This record gives sequence, structure tokens and C-alpha cells, in this order.
Amino acid sequence: MKNGMLVLNIFLLVAVGILFYLHFSSKDNYSPKSGVAPKSNTSSDPADFKIAYFEMDSLEASFAMVKDVKSELGKREEAVNGELSGLEKKYQNKIAQYQQQGATMNQVQSEAAQKDVMQMEQSIRNRKQALDQEYQDFYMRKMKDVKSKIEAFLQEYNSTKGYTYIVAYEPGLFYYRDTAYNITRDVIQGLNSTYTKKK
Repeated sequence: MKNGMLVLNIFLLVAVGILFYLHFSSKDNYSPKSGVAPKSNTSSDPADFKIAYFEMDSLEASFAMVKDVKSELGKREEAVNGELSGLEKKYQNKIAQYQQQGATMNQVQSEAAQKDVMQMEQSIRNRKQALDQEYQDFYMRKMKDVKSKIEAFLQEYNSTKGYTYIVAYEPGLFYYRDTAYNITRDVIQGLNSTYTKKK
């Protein structure tokens, strides 16, 4: 549950890789929308190809929406853990109760107690599974919201900048980056400004 941002970062990296592959592998980049075929890759000017980046860890630390999502996830996790702890406590109390009555139970009562305990175990397992699934669904929905917000902002931001690609920088994934193309500050300020207005 706590590795959610790692999953988001890996997802973003895979998406960037796919975009690179599609960009460089397609021979016919004709766009029916515009009705114009782009320049051939062989004659294009390399100076037109610009990649900007933003630092994902800085974004995670400074984007208000990410902070709010982490807070929501923390509360949801606490609620899940609280409910499961309560169920576990009831289960333990029921076992203790049956153990105290153990000497006075006849065979029918003992079998009924065992059946009751087994049903409680199954019920707890089912509830844990349901809560985990609900949490994962909630988590994925929130991560998708964050990703959509970042993508929408970057699309608008890039309408005047002319970058070919904007990637999320992750330590250990890229070995060199020119800080002249670091747009982290712009991205954080723009996202926070947009998010605060919509809040």
C-alpha cells in the first residue's frame, strides 16, 4: 500500500518508453486530424527535438494534490486496519469464551463452537479480502486522478513551449540530464495554482 507512488512512477516510465518506441518506429506519421503529413525523420532538424523533465520526488513532496491524496490514503488505511483489528479482537474473545466453557460443553455444543469459530475465520478472511480490494480500487482511482491532472497541465503548459517530450525524472533511471531543461518549478507552481483554484 505504501509503494503506490513507485507503481505510479513505473507506470509513467513505461508510458514514456512506449511513446519513444511509437515515435521512432512509425514510418508513416500521417495525421488524419490535420490532413498534413509531418516532415520525414531524415530531414528534420535535430534542434527541433527538445525534451524537458521534471523531478518526480520534488513534485510528490510539493504538489498539494499529492499531499491530499496521501492523507486520504492514510485515513483509508487506518480505517481498514481499525476494522480488521476489531474483527480480530471479536474472534479472539469468542475463542477465549469457548475455551472457558470447554469443560462444560457436550459434544454437540463443542461441534457447534468449532463450526462457529470456522465461520468467523472465513468471515474475517472474506472481509479482509473485500477491504483490500476496496483500498486498491480507491488507490488506483486516486493515482489515476493525479496522473490525469499532471498530464492535462503538461499538455497546456507545452502548448507554448514546444517540447517534443516531457518526462518524469527518477533517480537511477536516467544517467544524465541537462538542468537547463528542468521544468520542475514551473510544473509544481502551475499544478498547485490550478489545484488550489479548483478546490
